[in-house]
Amino acid sequence: MGSAKKSSASRSARIEEMRRAEKARERRNRLLVIAASVVVVAGLVAGSVVLVQSQSDDDGGAAADSKNSGKFVTDADGVRKWEGELGRNHVTKAVDYAVSPPVGGDHNPVWMNCNGDVYTDEINNTNAVHSLEHGAVWVTYNASADKADVDALAAKVKKTPYTLMSPVDGQKDPIMLSAWGHQRTVTGAEDPNVDAFFEKFVQGEQTPEPGAACTNGLSE
Repeated sequence: MGSAKKSSASRSARIEEMRRAEKARERRNRLLVIAASVVVVAGLVAGSVVLVQSQSDDDGGAAADSKNSGKFVTDADGVRKWEGELGRNHVTKAVDYAVSPPVGGDHNPVWMNCNGDVYTDEINNTNAVHSLEHGAVWVTYNASADKADVDALAAKVKKTPYTLMSPVDGQKDPIMLSAWGHQRTVTGAEDPNVDAFFEKFVQGEQTPEPGAACTNGLSE
């Protein structure tokens, strides 16, 4: 009992620290945007547009046939770990991911907001994968999931920074949890594996870009 309370307190403190860090990043981002807007020079803008367009064309062409090579290996705790390559290029076209929901790979330059955001409609995989790169856990469900479980998981996500939730009709199990390079199925909102997955993978060691923002992205 004492150990459980200690773990809960530690997790709460960690979540609160992430909230403070996220707010600080938002303030810095606003200041940077304001500063950038006052120093724009017409000649530099024109050159940047040409450069960005060129990069976008190259990335977009690569995206159409971008696939991750590898396979899942299931650990003793039931978490499936991707063993193989997961690309991290920014692309502008759809990506043909090896699994659904995807656990990594090339992705859109813009992430989905993942500061406890719950989406009632399906979201773009390429934006969600960018959120995983930032250390988010993605809770997904299909039409077979029990509504009570969906509601309870949504409440949990809303209280947890660096998480997001959305339906994915094409996934094979009713409720799944995904992080960068990791995934598992859970039986419902009360499954203890939900908290265990959050504890381990929300801004966990697997995160390619720890501390990167989960706000100021896409919200729908």
